[in-house]
Amino acid sequence: MKFDLHVHSEYSRDSESSHEDILENALKRGLDGFAICDHDTVEGGLACAKKALELGLEITVIPGVEVSSSKGHILVLGIKEDIEPRLSPEETIRRARKLGGTVIIPHPFKSSSHGIGSFEGLDTDAVEVFNSRCLFNGANRKALVEAERLGIPAVAGSDSHIPEMVGQAYTEIDASEKTVEAVLRAIREGKVSPAGKSTPTPIILKQMYGSVKRKLKKKLFGMS
Repeated sequence: MKFDLHVHSEYSRDSESSHEDILENALKRGLDGFAICDHDTVEGGLACAKKALELGLEITVIPGVEVSSSKGHILVLGIKEDIEPRLSPEETIRRARKLGGTVIIPHPFKSSSHGIGSFEGLDTDAVEVFNSRCLFNGANRKALVEAERLGIPAVAGSDSHIPEMVGQAYTEIDASEKTVEAVLRAIREGKVSPAGKSTPTPIILKQMYGSVKRKLKKKLFGMS
């Protein structure tokens, strides 16, 4: 099954992707599902999962969050409560475990996206070794080498901030069924492999332009 494990929605401060547009693009890409990982809030993932059910769509939405730890970002999938930001990576993961979360280290060596750097010794279920939003592939290659050295399962995600990016990268998951529980269990068991391709540069630039525009609007007019 094909799952994009790193998607942002309008609940993230740096994204304007509506849940309807995300769902539409995910289906067009042939995804079986995806994880909504908004910055420091689980609300977007929970709302998108509800929307998919209301629309009767044959796609699995995994609620998640991208937590801003003191050293970088950490994805936590399958939880329904927020985790306080700016805690140490170790404490962030401890709290994730108490909530029953599945932990993934995203873009660890991409400093411009608050990558955590070395993940050796952290209690993580998988590492994102292919992030389709990397303009240059060095950070992805380094993540793959380290994951292989440490024997940690490797996954991929689009890190989509605009609908066109959804499903550009994805993870092949050998799950027993297309439920959130089964998919997360397969990730923890390492039944995964990264797939997809880099997002075309014009789409990345479009996303970057939107981000800069939002920051300027907030600075000039105090709008969020």
